Amino acid sequence: MKKILFLTLLSGSGLLHGQTLFHNEARISEVKLVFEQQNWDHILDSLYVAGDKDRLLAAAWVDGVYYDSIGVRYKGFSSVSVDRHKNPFNIKLDYILDQSHFGVDKIKLGNVIQDPSFVREIVSYKVARNYMPASLANYCNVYINNVFWGVYTSIESVDRSFLAQHFGSSYGSFIKGNPSTVDLNGGNSNLSNSPGTDSADYYDLYELKSDLGWAAFYNLIDKLNNDPSALEDVLNVDRTLWMHALNYTLVNFDSYIGYAQNYYLYEDQNGQFNPILWDMNQSFGSFRLTDASDFYRGFTVEEAKTMDPMAHVNSFSVHPRPLIRNVINTDQRKRMYLAHIRAIVEEYFANGAYKNELEALQERIKTDVSRDTNKFYSYADFLLNKTSTVQDLVTYPGITDLMDARSVYLLNYKGISPQGAPSISVPVGVKSKNSFQVTTTTDAASDVYLYYRDQSGAVFSRVVMRDDGGSGDNQAKDGVYGAVVPTSSKNIDYYVYAENDSSGTFSPTNAAYNFYEIREVKQLVINEFCASNSSVIADENEDYEDWIELYNNGDTSISLQGYTLSDDLNDLEKWSFSDTSVAPEAYVLIWADDDDEDGPLHTNFKLASGGEAIYLSYQGEVVDEITFGGQTTDVTSGRHPNGTGPFVLMEATPSAFNDGQRISITPLESPTFRVFPNPLSGRFYVESNMSGTAVLMNAQGQTVLTTTINKGVNALDASLLVSGMYFLSIRNETSVAHKKIIKQ
Repeated sequence: MKKILFLTLLSGSGLLHGQTLFHNEARISEVKLVFEQQNWDHILDSLYVAGDKDRLLAAAWVDGVYYDSIGVRYKGFSSVSVDRHKNPFNIKLDYILDQSHFGVDKIKLGNVIQDPSFVREIVSYKVARNYMPASLANYCNVYINNVFWGVYTSIESVDRSFLAQHFGSSYGSFIKGNPSTVDLNGGNSNLSNSPGTDSADYYDLYELKSDLGWAAFYNLIDKLNNDPSALEDVLNVDRTLWMHALNYTLVNFDSYIGYAQNYYLYEDQNGQFNPILWDMNQSFGSFRLTDASDFYRGFTVEEAKTMDPMAHVNSFSVHPRPLIRNVINTDQRKRMYLAHIRAIVEEYFANGAYKNELEALQERIKTDVSRDTNKFYSYADFLLNKTSTVQDLVTYPGITDLMDARSVYLLNYKGISPQGAPSISVPVGVKSKNSFQVTTTTDAASDVYLYYRDQSGAVFSRVVMRDDGGSGDNQAKDGVYGAVVPTSSKNIDYYVYAENDSSGTFSPTNAAYNFYEIREVKQLVINEFCASNSSVIADENEDYEDWIELYNNGDTSISLQGYTLSDDLNDLEKWSFSDTSVAPEAYVLIWADDDDEDGPLHTNFKLASGGEAIYLSYQGEVVDEITFGGQTTDVTSGRHPNGTGPFVLMEATPSAFNDGQRISITPLESPTFRVFPNPLSGRFYVESNMSGTAVLMNAQGQTVLTTTINKGVNALDASLLVSGMYFLSIRNETSVAHKKIIKQ
């Protein structure tokens, strides 16, 4: 087979990403909550005041799909009040039953308080996702007991599925930086070592989200405060610089740079903790109570426009900020940090691209916002705050007024300004049998570096690129820099960084989250997978299990001896193939059922329908990989065109050619019915918009009648029932609807 190498720019972690159906910013989702208790709000208020995590049992339709026995509680801190109608919700779909909506088992809904524009959170997460792992976000219309409750934001949970998609594993130490009580005059979750030397000293300041991890977390705190020269052993420094760059650019001070909260830390397979942004609803200057430095008592809208992104480095910190001071502690890291800010400003704000985004989002939701009687601001303020300041208990900056001025300020800041910054041509990478070579043309650079890795998810190594005529470049002193790296790996990820005394520049500009890659055209690929199989295809034991399909793109047979499959980047050899062969243009189906005793093509792991990753490796080197978000039952993700294309949601074609019949899933009609007369005596009628089974239960929960209901009007007889209250439910394969009836 002819070997071909190609170069691409990969997004995110470098993995191909499957599609997800729930958190889609192009549409407004819908959640209809149904509480049996008429005083549901009082119960939720009481649970919140008690400070526990108990939930109220309810039912819900999510985009028209019914879910019974869910658990609901309020979420957040300052956004919740027992005096408000519109509180934020944390909805657990699998509270009692094993159920999820397209793989999403927890729905987090924000009430859009402290944002008259309704767009701050959605735009902020969208910007952040181009530079580091960040949650998906969209809008959601919420109904409670058939009453429209308002427009909410729906933010993807940072949970095991999120971690598996972005880091290739989900069992590392996982910490949330949110104190149990925010101290407005304290250090909060600032990662200083002042609380003490025992991990127990930190229990009230951070939340452990993993089973284990306090020891690893304290080791990070110790290194960060006492040995910053060894910091890169335990911290993803570049990811940290990106978090600070985003917070300062977006004036997002309800974060580490303000009260030191609202972030996660996850320890990846390299032993490095990675910061993850959270709770961006008060970005674009909505939160201005403190900057914990020069404006520790708060700052005005005008001061927000010129907030110094180096405040904690150049000035003072009211409480320690080691994640800033001890990270941006060299001239080179300072230049890298400011280069990240330049990228954000130039790519979203200075060119006005964000204004189109604001306009499109408000246009999408304006009808629903106008009928949201529980919103905290007027419809006029909703329209105005996009461009102009709105005055309430506090002032909310007009987003374009703030960001246009901030862009001008930042692009004139030394180190951020494009004037005098190095330029880098797109680096050209070439792979030979035992080495890898990169060349690039730069201008105004005194030092140029190549960052590369030849293992998926590994830490990038750094080598100096030279313009000496002997490093793979053309000739000495011609502005072409080169580097040659010995490696026999067929797969390389890389990016380039150039700097001079005042500025730095990355290529690509959003490195290292994005990077260039060299890949050999894959002969054996992951071609299709099903993470929730209930009826597509059964295995040899007549069980419906998750499955993974491999395809041979080549013109020669492939022996699978030496190949492995895994869903964990920490353990690429989790499951090994027996001596199986795949013919040219042929398929092999592997059952991901966590039951490898069932046969040679049954793995010792399952796929998570909420999203994770699949790795195909050969002798310890990843040869193909896919990360995916939430999946739904009997809908697969497959390559289109077959064997070579990106993954799309499609009708299942196990062990067959992917013909591109893409799935378009539309919301189901909400199941409803009415009973008349009610109260009833003898004969009564049920008018339903769905067919299914009708079950009538008495007040003691005993079934007294079971019959078939057709769509339309159905006649039933209650003459033999004793007087009292009954519950009628109609259910089919996808939905359940309930109604209370009275027998006279």
